[in-house]
Amino acid sequence: MLAARAVSQSDTDPLSGLVVGEVSVPEPRPGWSVVRVIASSINMHDVWTLRGVGHPADRLPITLGCDAAGIDENGNEVIVYPVIANPDAGGGDETLDPNRALLSERHDGAFAQYLTVPTRNLVPKPAWLSFDQAACLPVAWTTAYRMLFTQAKITAGDRVLVQGAGGGVASAAISLAAAAGAVVYATSRSEDKREKALAWGARQTFPTGARLPEKVDVVIETVGEATWSHSLRSLRPGGTIVVAGATSGTNPPADLARVFYLQQRILGSTGCTRPELVAMLRMMDATGVRPVIDRTLPLNEIDKGFQLMLDGQHTGKIVVHPPAPRTQVREGEA
Repeated sequence: MLAARAVSQSDTDPLSGLVVGEVSVPEPRPGWSVVRVIASSINMHDVWTLRGVGHPADRLPITLGCDAAGIDENGNEVIVYPVIANPDAGGGDETLDPNRALLSERHDGAFAQYLTVPTRNLVPKPAWLSFDQAACLPVAWTTAYRMLFTQAKITAGDRVLVQGAGGGVASAAISLAAAAGAVVYATSRSEDKREKALAWGARQTFPTGARLPEKVDVVIETVGEATWSHSLRSLRPGGTIVVAGATSGTNPPADLARVFYLQQRILGSTGCTRPELVAMLRMMDATGVRPVIDRTLPLNEIDKGFQLMLDGQHTGKIVVHPPAPRTQVREGEA
């Protein structure tokens, strides 16, 4: 089968380690299912793997890709929950399992014609959701959902600032927060991305670092160093910053005096639980909110999608389509 794999790592030339080629079809094993991938999507996590950030070189080569939607061996349309972990860890929160692994970290990922995952990781794909839309959800959208509703516990009327509009998590956070009745402000260096954020539900958008018309209750932060000081200044006393990434760097100025004097809360957030993915699907069904797709690419042109990620020239998710198997899989087979 065709797959896109990381075979080496380079901070300065990450695409040098990306290879698309033939590999063996995964074998089924007890408690796991084989899924024929219909659509997947690119995440910054894939870029970090190619750069060697948080991914030991001794795990290479490995098939990249954390997001997948497809058809299981019984002919069911499924979304792949991407966290492989003990569901009973952390009092029922598998994201707290110290041995957890995101798909493509220790197990071959979704940029392939087939993948295999624990059967519990398969979530039925609703008929109202296309495969392309479903492939956008497992990492970016569930990350945003957990940040907003599990960690920040936003409610209708809350003021929410989303930094760095345009990325997968940020576009999801804008859409989900607006659908929940929050007043959403968004920032971006790009005028085009600011305009698109308005279409996703933001009330107002601003250039990065600009003063907001009011203090906010919650900041959704995935940018890091470049926006951190602005996030703190924009937050009301007692407000909450939820951090799930730092694409511009991980060492922002702490400004601890502001944090303790104004009793601001800083919460980390990673991934989501399987029940949170299911809950998000229910919310999407009720509100009609859907993922933002920048474009679709065939698997053999996945390097173009990675280059867009590296250049910051995408808005929303980049969806990848593996080729259909030469011998079509019948229902009940893999």
